[in-house]
Amino acid sequence: MGLPYDAIILGAGAAGLMCAIEAGKRGRRILVLERSERIGKKILISGGGRCNFTNRYVAPENFISTNPHFAKSALARYRPEDFIRLVEKHGIPFHEKKLGQLFCDRSANDIVAMLEEECRPAGVEIRPSAKIIGVERTDGNAKADTPNREHDSVVREFVVRAEDGAFSAPRVVVATGGLSVAKIGATSFGYDLARQFGLKVVPMRAALVPFLLGDADRKRWCDLAGVSTEVIVSTGKQAFREKMLFTHRGISGPAILQISSYWDGKGSISIDLAPGHDLNSLLGAHGHRDQTGWRSLLRDILPRRLADRWLQVHPLPGNSDRAFIEAEWQLHSWQLSPVGTEGYGKAEVTAGGVDTDELSSTTMEARIVPGLFFIGEVVDVTGQLGGFNFQWAWASGFCAGQAI
Repeated sequence: MGLPYDAIILGAGAAGLMCAIEAGKRGRRILVLERSERIGKKILISGGGRCNFTNRYVAPENFISTNPHFAKSALARYRPEDFIRLVEKHGIPFHEKKLGQLFCDRSANDIVAMLEEECRPAGVEIRPSAKIIGVERTDGNAKADTPNREHDSVVREFVVRAEDGAFSAPRVVVATGGLSVAKIGATSFGYDLARQFGLKVVPMRAALVPFLLGDADRKRWCDLAGVSTEVIVSTGKQAFREKMLFTHRGISGPAILQISSYWDGKGSISIDLAPGHDLNSLLGAHGHRDQTGWRSLLRDILPRRLADRWLQVHPLPGNSDRAFIEAEWQLHSWQLSPVGTEGYGKAEVTAGGVDTDELSSTTMEARIVPGLFFIGEVVDVTGQLGGFNFQWAWASGFCAGQAI
């Protein structure tokens, strides 16, 4: 007798549902087990509830991974325009906010409903509130020497044990997500499972996350909570020009979330508070090359509260040309040293994860464990802010769905 399912997918998020849809369309009998009471919970809270579901301008350079080439195959096989066609097929209104970022006009519920609707004709069975206890291989071997299961004479089968029963299939897809946003049920299950089967895991860290400032900097700046301004923030060779926001504990905003994924956890970051402005030339045009003129100029360029605080912390040391040059340099290259981040509770994604050297870049299958696949955030591929992580979820899910 054959097994009731061709594959079991662990996790009904973006990657897991896309995988289920594609496999179901190919006639595969698919079971999706989701530990939460409803599917797509992270989709529902993303983008302020409007889901930044992809980006028009996806490129491998928008992703961080120990192997920067790994994501290229999947991203080429399933492109933003493929997902956009699916959205348009379901009549979901959307708009481009900025920098290629696409959002639902109404609600992220539209995307979840679309995925659920696509699952029905594909015959996908979804079981919410399915808390998984463990996954085993019935042959007793965590590793296999034969890379191609079609020529493997040993009948191998995975048994997924949940609180309400056990389920068997020759293939299991791990789409359990990362550690970010624990309040919606994030766990380390996917990473633990990878290690159980002998796969390497790149150390995880919170990414796309606000920074925390030390006591001294917090006293100087954090009563400006709510003040936002456009900056260029950089670390190493990476830089982003977007908004920065002061918070009660540090700094946030799109620019800070972006650079947090590249921060080494101990060094400083450089912030240009007046990007694109030649302040000394503007000061001459103002006609008041003195303390009053400098204050007036900063108030024109920065939010007034920030301009006044900046002058308190960095007073102009005189009216000489050198004083103005140094003052402008300080404004263009503010060195700030975070003491940490807000952690997984406030992080949008998890960087690190299942080592890409362990997986096929075309199928997402584990090289040493035929029939075991890893997709989405659990893999060591992390997108920048702006819909890139969703596109990785759709693309990696699509590739695995074509293979299981």
